[in-house]
Amino acid sequence: MKALWLIAALAAAGGQADPPAAPPTAADAPAPPAAPTETPAAPTKPLARLDLRRAHAPAGDAQAGKGKSEVCSACHGADGIAITPAFPNLAGQKADYLYWALHAYKDGRMPESPMTPMAAPLEEQDIRDLAAYYASLPHPPPPADAAPADPPYPALLSQGQAIYMDGDVSKGIPPCQGCHGADARGNPQASFKDRSGRSPYAAYPVLRGQQNDYLQARLQQFHDNTIDASTNSRVMHGIGRQLDADSIKAVSTWLSSLKE
Repeated sequence: MKALWLIAALAAAGGQADPPAAPPTAADAPAPPAAPTETPAAPTKPLARLDLRRAHAPAGDAQAGKGKSEVCSACHGADGIAITPAFPNLAGQKADYLYWALHAYKDGRMPESPMTPMAAPLEEQDIRDLAAYYASLPHPPPPADAAPADPPYPALLSQGQAIYMDGDVSKGIPPCQGCHGADARGNPQASFKDRSGRSPYAAYPVLRGQQNDYLQARLQQFHDNTIDASTNSRVMHGIGRQLDADSIKAVSTWLSSLKE
């Protein structure tokens, strides 16, 4: 009887269903596919500086440029004389300088400024026409209050003139007239053209009668090496870093005081 009972018990146990499996855990779940590896974007290569030693004189239509200058007048005035001292005067400026400066702003070679979005939509002919227009305007006279009577002013003018004409050997500053002319109207060889028709000296800007605040700010940028748009600005970097605050103020004050 015991044997029969044991056989029956074993048979009953073998016929029972297996207990339900435990639900899978997170550890049992298959690993998700690896996310695709993103290739890091290559660093943006800075634009090569414009080589103004091989510049050509751009041809533009001054009358057409006048019609395109309405937006520019908001900062630079209807007659090319800036509405505030922080902006440069454009009237009477060298066409070559204006042409290449606009290209530098358009191409992103200059530090971000209000000029960046203004120059971005300009086409080649727009740049040529605007440069021709502003170059055709009469040079602006100095502001009426350019010569305050306070005692430091004459000494400041004398210092600025000395630096511009002769430089300052003790500070390693060369004379500014070497590139911008003794009369500050641009390089005396601006009209020279080589056999290829290029004008290597034409793009040096007129500084005579320029806005004082603008000149100080621009010279400070050269001192700080924040502009590297062209071969000319590269030269100015080497000079600007030698200019201390007093020298910058003196040169800017003298240039902005010059009469026509």
